[in-house]
Amino acid sequence: MATRIRRTSQGTAARRAVAGKASGAGGVVTSARMRKLLASALAVRQRAHAPYSGFQVGAAVLGDDGRVYAGCNVENSSYPVCLCAERNAMGQAVARGARRVIAAAVVAPSALPTPPCGMCLQAFAELAQGDIPILLANTDGAEEQVRLSDLLPRRFDESYLPPR
Repeated sequence: MATRIRRTSQGTAARRAVAGKASGAGGVVTSARMRKLLASALAVRQRAHAPYSGFQVGAAVLGDDGRVYAGCNVENSSYPVCLCAERNAMGQAVARGARRVIAAAVVAPSALPTPPCGMCLQAFAELAQGDIPILLANTDGAEEQVRLSDLLPRRFDESYLPPR
């Protein structure tokens, strides 16, 4: 179940602490780790290439190797070939040797914390190690921590495919 949205008095999500712990299939993901993911997502968001929408998104994932991988959105004038920040971060993780993602954070300049798009949720469904925690935040300090199952309750996975 989603936690309620919280705002910071300082106006920056990076300074607010998330209470408690979020557990993923790969073990316990601590609040400190979620904060590190959020800080990485906030930092990489500044590098986004969003000349058409102006909607700069940053994402960071925690790989099963314990490392943080960050990505930003990269737009293209041919919109279907744009790369979302979440898939960029997951691609970084896979390219550097992580096999699974155990937590994620996403930051966007929206009024409310914005969830990943359907394509990114499907990528999380493929690479997530279980029902991972995902911290959603905006640039004004609002945050919401959810689980992958909150955003994609009936995900499509290999169990629907014919046996090989």
